[in-house]
Amino acid sequence: MSIEARARSAATAFRADHHLGTQPLGDVITVIEQTTGLDVAVLDVGPDEHGLTMRDPDRHVVMIAVAKTRAPMRQRSTLAHELAHVVFEDWTTTESESPSSSMEQRARAFARHLLLPIESIADTIDNGSTARLADLSRVVQLFGVSPAIAAIVMGDAGVIDTDTVDRWKVLTTPQVAARFGWLDHYETLQAQSDRPRAPQKLVSRLIAGYIDNVVSAQTIATVLGQPVAAVIADLEQQGIAPKPLTVEWGDADDLPAVDPIDWDRDEDSKQ
Repeated sequence: MSIEARARSAATAFRADHHLGTQPLGDVITVIEQTTGLDVAVLDVGPDEHGLTMRDPDRHVVMIAVAKTRAPMRQRSTLAHELAHVVFEDWTTTESESPSSSMEQRARAFARHLLLPIESIADTIDNGSTARLADLSRVVQLFGVSPAIAAIVMGDAGVIDTDTVDRWKVLTTPQVAARFGWLDHYETLQAQSDRPRAPQKLVSRLIAGYIDNVVSAQTIATVLGQPVAAVIADLEQQGIAPKPLTVEWGDADDLPAVDPIDWDRDEDSKQ
């Protein structure tokens, strides 16, 4: 089976196993966290960083991390790409992770098929066998993919020819969004993808500890990257506060009986 075929089969199986159908995926981070149970974080790292998958071989814990970015479609693709490494358990291989390696090719293909199943094109485009630029815009906006990914899948679906694929692949999402009136929506997506985000399960555990008085508000604030006063205010606004601390005072009558010490006798025994 070819790399492309394996990637498509795995992406199709992932959607089927988690009842995702062929509809657009919403928040990809939430999809990964809810379907796999993995922790996913958006980090403030260097401009050349995109994403990575980390695995602790001793505890068998896997975590996905991606960089915050002003390119939301690229971040979604990176998340799906890293999910591919989890699905294929790529950490067990010693193969080079250069962009041209079969492992990376497979991850890129998986991301494309996961985000935009070829079967969805027929349900998205209603104007027959030849798509227009407006159809590209619709696919890009609806499925949250880059024009390059949209053009490749639309070409595979047979709704555009090879020359059109090549022309549309070089378009940017802002260009398409500006041309078809949804640049404001794109800017909203940019704001969402350009901020750090802590793993949901981790934050949930910290808040549970905060309620039980074993985790400080400062710890939560540090993880969220927010001022502690703002975190406390947000939690209080939602009715979340630490349980009242109660001190258990003992009653003297409840103390165990103690035999008095005969100090004189004790001194005599030392002589």
